[in-house]
Amino acid sequence: MQRKPLPPELAGGSFTALQARDAGLSRSRSRARDVAVVSRGIRVPLEAGLRGPAALLAYTADDPGAVVMDLTAAQLTGLPLPRRHQGDWRVHLGRPRGRNRARRLNVVGRMMTFRVGEVVMLDGLRITSPWRTWLDLALRLSVDELVVVGDHLVCEHGPEAPVPRRAICTVADLERTVVAHAGMRGVKKARAALDRIRVGADSPQETTLRLLLVDHGFPEPHLNHVLRRRDGKAVVWPDLAYPDFRVSIQYDGGHHGSPGQYTRDIRRQALTEELGWREVRVGKEDLDGFFPRVLQKIRRALVQAGWSDGAREAS
Repeated sequence: MQRKPLPPELAGGSFTALQARDAGLSRSRSRARDVAVVSRGIRVPLEAGLRGPAALLAYTADDPGAVVMDLTAAQLTGLPLPRRHQGDWRVHLGRPRGRNRARRLNVVGRMMTFRVGEVVMLDGLRITSPWRTWLDLALRLSVDELVVVGDHLVCEHGPEAPVPRRAICTVADLERTVVAHAGMRGVKKARAALDRIRVGADSPQETTLRLLLVDHGFPEPHLNHVLRRRDGKAVVWPDLAYPDFRVSIQYDGGHHGSPGQYTRDIRRQALTEELGWREVRVGKEDLDGFFPRVLQKIRRALVQAGWSDGAREAS
């Protein structure tokens, strides 16, 4: 016997037992094999292949005060988390103080205070704003890991860039959130991270490299620097740059191994040299180890370009 299809209002997302009853769904139909009971009173239609906010709608529909937050909010909005947290698929829920903490299977509940603007809607799901999510992560991440997430949030590139990009939020948004929660656990770590966040890093590896250089006594590299021809046309966009020494640093990720990208990289390096700059190409393997090889590569290029800061020796 063919099952009765789920009502359209239930088929597109997770739903509560109360919503099923209000839609006229029988108890047996809401527990059929094509519906998973993932937590008390919460159902997920399996055939829909739900992902992202749709899979979590019932968690906030079941409790008008509940807000998806912390690691769950970070995963839903694509924030760069350390590998140790990428496999945590528990649902992190916050509820206003004065109410009971959410207690469900695979749910991590916390009692929180949310300010105006710190709860937003994402495809019908109540979720913490990116700037509030960043602050909540301070309980779990190191200062440098918080900087990686912060750099991701504030990164932007102008219309000249090969891939223009608008910031998700501003440094000022992060600062206001920290000020608004001065007594919150983790806020001291968030303040330390704020001082190191910069606009312009396209990837966690670029942020990691920037922090590594600064921590080892190198000058702080520039982000969003553009190399131009004599006619003013922008032709090269280094990942990091030392304009005073005309040293360009390019991080080559995994996609740089493709034939087409390899050709583009060679052309970019030739253009860089034509403009009187030296290009240092950095790969993932250069960042590995207690004393990464990248420090030697970049120090060598800077010294050859005239850097004489007597900085710490990197060799």
